[in-house]
Amino acid sequence: MNTVQPIRDKEKIEAMKRILRASSIRDELLFTMGINTGLRISDLLSLKVGDVCKQKNTVSRLEVREQKTGKVRLIVLSAKTCRLIQRYIHRERPNASIDEPLFLSQKGGAITRQHAYYVLNCAARYAGITERIGTHSLRKTFGYFAYKKGVDLAMIQKLLNHSSQAETLRYIGITQEQMDQVMMKLDL
Repeated sequence: MNTVQPIRDKEKIEAMKRILRASSIRDELLFTMGINTGLRISDLLSLKVGDVCKQKNTVSRLEVREQKTGKVRLIVLSAKTCRLIQRYIHRERPNASIDEPLFLSQKGGAITRQHAYYVLNCAARYAGITERIGTHSLRKTFGYFAYKKGVDLAMIQKLLNHSSQAETLRYIGITQEQMDQVMMKLDL
């Protein structure tokens, strides 16, 4: 199995958003929710319109039962993500029922994991990202930027539901070279 990487460059993230937005707001929303919530792609794709909209208002908190672990996770949505949800529903899904998949395919039903992979990979290539990117890159990007912003590793471990901090470091792509740089900078 080939390992995918987080997207480590904010400019490339913004480029991907622009590329995805040009295709559809749905694709931009999938990407934005993925990198801002740390949810697995299976959990993102299982969201219903009613999970994010209550009586025409966007919710600011999601309750998601993770498919992999069965655990319930509360997710707070940023104001930017809420605005994007509103734009998506208003422009692309104005008559959507609360029981319909949030990420609706052209054939009906939720888009597949394979389609999400294809959409993300095409956007990544157009954005100039050369590392291996997959649907799991969204979750890894969430963890990577949380770490870079100084969020405690134990908190990231809990958010990603990992069993050890070593697993979390490996997962978010912290390399030996980066750890060596920290040691060299200390030089007490």
